[in-house]
This record gives sequence, structure tokens and C-alpha cells, in this order.
Amino acid sequence: MTAKVYLKHGREASVLRFHPWVFSGAVANVVGKPAEGDVVGVFSSDGQFLAAGHWQIGSIAVRLLSFAGDPEAPSFWQDALGAALQARTAMGLAGSRRTTCYRLVHGEGDGLPGLIVDWYEGVAVLQAHSAGMFRAKNQICDALKAVYGSKLKAVYDKSSGSAPFKAGLVLVDGYIYKAPGYEDGPRTVLENGHKFLVDWTEGQKTGFFLDQRENRALVERYAKGRKVLNLFCYTGGFSVYALGGGALKVDSVDSSAKAIALASKNLELNGFSQDQHSEICADVKDYLGTLEPDAYDLIIVDPPAFAKHRGSLGTALRAYQRLNAAAISAVAPGGFVFTFSCSQVVDRQAFLETVFSAAAQTGRRVRVLDRLCQPADHAVNIYHPEGEYLKGLLLYVE
Repeated sequence: MTAKVYLKHGREASVLRFHPWVFSGAVANVVGKPAEGDVVGVFSSDGQFLAAGHWQIGSIAVRLLSFAGDPEAPSFWQDALGAALQARTAMGLAGSRRTTCYRLVHGEGDGLPGLIVDWYEGVAVLQAHSAGMFRAKNQICDALKAVYGSKLKAVYDKSSGSAPFKAGLVLVDGYIYKAPGYEDGPRTVLENGHKFLVDWTEGQKTGFFLDQRENRALVERYAKGRKVLNLFCYTGGFSVYALGGGALKVDSVDSSAKAIALASKNLELNGFSQDQHSEICADVKDYLGTLEPDAYDLIIVDPPAFAKHRGSLGTALRAYQRLNAAAISAVAPGGFVFTFSCSQVVDRQAFLETVFSAAAQTGRRVRVLDRLCQPADHAVNIYHPEGEYLKGLLLYVE
């Protein structure tokens, strides 16, 4: 460890409760001159060792990796990733024949703050959200090789778009590892038996929104015999599930022509014909304004994060209200609205109240049938409730 970080008196309580962040306001002094991303020790004001983690420049001073062991020990990464894989095996994901893609590491939820690793049938796509994780990417790659063995075909680093750090590091996406004979390019994976083409080099995030897996399956249950509108469809995940569940017709809307093109490929990949599905490249707000009453029996509202930080919270809530009011107004009587927020700063209660306001604005009778969340492989550390970012509601509209 390059430095020792001493906390102010009384500020060790959160660390003793295993919260994975040390905020800069809790730091009394630093002995040593750590560079961003260095492993540092964290000590109470009276010198008691508390934890170790990555030093960071910003409001979060240290992202904690261990409350007992040494994050620089040779076995640390293999042990950590092995534990994550063991958990995904227990969840029924790793080794499944029907689902060959999942999140292996979900940051704080897996005790590795700042790291995301998604698995796409032999390809691990890594995103570092901290300088420490970026600097450790080769060690992480070696640990992935050890944990997966011959199942691992490639490791791709896609940190440039998600990195909130500078640290003098060169952020260029690319492969860290390729097994002999590996052929580059998009890969077809299975999710609950449905086929999806994933492009981690050009697609958003790591290539696919794995966090909606269980909610897509729920849409499949409700879609039979219904006309479905999938807003902010991206690559058509909800659309594939809806048609798989027996929807009469699905319209997918997104402002990205690339996303629409990939959605079309995914629907074709699953054997659905053009008369069952329409892809519409348009602004969602504009499209909602053109709808005839009762045009759809089921509407999915899955927008990108409207609020990236607390300063934009008010604007985001107003946007969610307008969007949900339009969807509730448009759905046919006896129809369903699946609505979501992936904005971490919008908590579950604020989202519920916003959708309540939207429903009241329409004057329609609305019931909440289910409260939706992120799946098990996007685990929330019980000591870090901030990790719960995806929230949703299933509404029945009379």
C-alpha cells in the first residue's frame, strides 16, 4: 500500500458497517502521496486499521475492496471473481443452456466498487468506473482466464465511455485478450431461450441491457393477444419477448437508427416476420403525440437515465411525469403500462410519486400490479443501498 488514509474522529462508523465508500469529507489526513488508483490503507483516528481500497480524486476518496485481506495479494482477483462466478452459478445463470449472457461483476454488489464485467457466451466485457479498476484490468483479465479456463474466448475493455477519471491514463477501448482462433465481431447469445445479437464494440454500455432480463420475461407473460408499443426500444429486447409471448403486433420506437437496425436483426433472428413488427426511428415524445386513442393494449416505457446527478433531479422527474402521462393516456382500457427509471438518483418512492402524479393528470383509474427491479446478477450490497438503481411499475389502466 502506497499510503495511509486517516479518518476524522467519529467518521469510521460507516466503514465499520461495511459501506464501500470513504468520502473526502471524512478524511483527516493522508500519510504518503498516493496517485489516483493506488491501493491505500484506511485507518481510524486512533490508528486502527479499517479497510483497504483504491484512492480516488473526487468526493469519494477511497473505494473499498477489503475489510480484512490485502487487495494486493496474488490471489485477490481470482478469489473475488471466483466468488462472483459461484454466485451466478447459484442463481442458475452460469452454465444455463437457455441464458448464455449475464453480469458477472456488479461493482459494489460484488464487493468490487468501480468494476463491471458482463459475460456474453465466452466474451467478458469489462468497464472500469475508477482509475484503480482501470489500472488493474490486466490482473482482472488474468483472473478471468483462471476462473473460466477454456470457456473464455476474449476479454474486451470498454471503459472509455464510462470513465469519470483522468489520472493520465490512455483510455482506448479494445481487446485485452483473445484466445487462439477467436473471431472478432458481434456474437449471438441466448436469454431465456431468445436469440440476441450483441455488439460490444459499437453498442451502448457493454452491448446489451442485461438488467431487464426478468422484466422482459414478465412482458412475455402479459403480451398474448395484445398490440404492443415498445418505447426507447434500443435493440428490441422487450419486442422479441412480447412476440414470443403471442403479441398480435409490436411497434418499436427509438431515435437511434443503429438501434432500430439491430432490433430488426434480432426480430428476424428469432423468426418473426415483418407483418408482426414495425421499427420506427423517431423521437418518442413526437411519436406519442401522433397516437390515436386506444392504439395499443400494452406500452413499455424504458427511457435512458434522465438524471445523472442530483442537480438534474427536478428536471428528470418532470420528464418522467410527462412521458408517463402520455403513455397512460394512450393505452387502451384494460391495458398495461410497464414503466421504468434507471436513474440512480431517482429513488423508488420519488418514481412512484411521479407516476402517481402522471396518472392523476390523465384522470384515469390506474392500479399498481407489480413493483419491478434489477435482477439477481445486478446484486445490491445490503450495506450499500445506493446500488439499487433500476425501478419499475406494472400498471393496469381502466
